Amino acid sequence: MKKIEHIGIAVKNLEKSNLLFEKLFGVPAYKQEEVASESVKTSFFMNGSNKIELLEATNPESPIAKFLEKKGEGIHHIAFDVEDILSEIERLKAEGFIVLNETPKKGADNKLVAFLHPKSTNGVLIELCQEIK
Repeated sequence: MKKIEHIGIAVKNLEKSNLLFEKLFGVPAYKQEEVASESVKTSFFMNGSNKIELLEATNPESPIAKFLEKKGEGIHHIAFDVEDILSEIERLKAEGFIVLNETPKKGADNKLVAFLHPKSTNGVLIELCQEIK
């Protein structure tokens, strides 16, 4: 894992949250997109070298909708940039981590992604991200 790629924050209303984070950081989101496979709409903000992803559910049965229902708005996951997502998945499985999707899938912001179950990471959902080349 090379660095924190971004911090994901679950929000109920992306439009209202975009306005809040624009005021907070003093800049608008640099990117917005929908990820149909995850049933989310996302916005990305830069704050110095740090990236924040806001996530709004587009389906009441999606993981983000269920998270919001249980925990409310707040930090949903921490994503780490990796060089080779397949070898990193294998390494982490061998270390005893529970991998939620052993085959990476296309995520937001031109990334391949895979997740580690919070049960194996002290309650934190971890996302692995590799830039799609």
